[in-house]
Amino acid sequence: MTSLDLRRMRLRSGEQRRERHEVALGSLTFGGQRYLPVPETPEAEVTITRAATGTVFDLRFTARLHGPCQRCLEDALIERSIVGKEYQATNPDADELRTPYVVDDRLDLSAWARDALVLELPVQILCRADCAGLCPVCGANLNVQPHVHEEQTTDPRWAALAELKNRL
Repeated sequence: MTSLDLRRMRLRSGEQRRERHEVALGSLTFGGQRYLPVPETPEAEVTITRAATGTVFDLRFTARLHGPCQRCLEDALIERSIVGKEYQATNPDADELRTPYVVDDRLDLSAWARDALVLELPVQILCRADCAGLCPVCGANLNVQPHVHEEQTTDPRWAALAELKNRL
C-alpha cells in the first residue's frame, strides 16, 4: 500500500505541492477474471493544493492491465490515462466534503489509484475491438478459426408447433 503523510506537507492556504510517487496497485478482479497491472507500481503525479476551506488532491498516471479477453480468453492488454480529483474540507460537516482516501492525515494513494482505474475500465476487456469470441457450439476461437455449424434439426416434439406456424 502506498500512502502519503499529509502532516509533512505543511501547506498554507493558497500553496501547492506537486510530487511523483510510485503507486502500488496490486492485482484486480474484474468480470470474474484476474488482471495484473504492468508495471505493478506505475509512477503517478500527485498535486496537493491547500485552499481556505480545505485541500484539493489531483492524481494523474497511466495504467496498463494485462489479463484474459472476456470474449475469447486470449491475452488482452489495455492502457488508460487516469485523472482523479478529491476534496477534503478542513472541518467537514457532511460526507460529501470528506474524501474516503484521507485517514489520520494520510492519503491512501493505492486505494485512490485502484478506484480511479476501475472507473475508467471499459464494460468488457477485449484483446481487440472486433474480437469474435468463442463458438457457442464447439468452443473454438472464432478469431483463429472462423466457421459456422450446420443448422440443427428441430426436436420432433416441436413438430406440431412448426406445422401450426406454417399454416398461419
